[in-house]
Amino acid sequence: MRSLFNFLLVFSLALGPVMSIGARTLDGVNIPETYKLDGKTLVLNGAGDRSKWFMDQYVASLYLPEETTDARAIINADEPQVLILHIVSDMITSERMKDATMEGFRNSTDGDLSAIPEEVYTFLDVFSDEINKGDTFELAYLPGNGVRASKNGKELATIGDLRFKKILFGIWLSDKPAQKDLKKELLGK
Repeated sequence: MRSLFNFLLVFSLALGPVMSIGARTLDGVNIPETYKLDGKTLVLNGAGDRSKWFMDQYVASLYLPEETTDARAIINADEPQVLILHIVSDMITSERMKDATMEGFRNSTDGDLSAIPEEVYTFLDVFSDEINKGDTFELAYLPGNGVRASKNGKELATIGDLRFKKILFGIWLSDKPAQKDLKKELLGK
């Protein structure tokens, strides 16, 4: 009887890590290791918290065709990519999200938005409705189609082209990212 118990204990301990493979949890958000985008399987490149004033605002996760730590290559790649933002704070409002995103666009372009003014304002409309803790925004780049922005699984708009995607993903991955720690985490560092 005792040997059966020991066997079951060892067996369950051995399976424990295997069962947890496939998803991570960050701030209570489950982050799968893979993501399906229009029939293609993307892999998790990295995930991290966006925080401000010592408060977590959202968990961001980045999915790519294959992992890389090269931010410039990610920004410039004309391939399917997804950035997901899971809102984890009650303090996020539509206006705060729009303001932070506009600041990100300015940082990503060194203050020159002249190449994509229409796309910027169309994208900011994605955050027009009330934002609540638990909301999820999916920013999916589809080559030849642009960036498909969805909230809680509902498609809101498809915006721009590769040029716009480079600037949008630059908010988190450029030389002036929204948060340096988050950039490192999205790069899997």
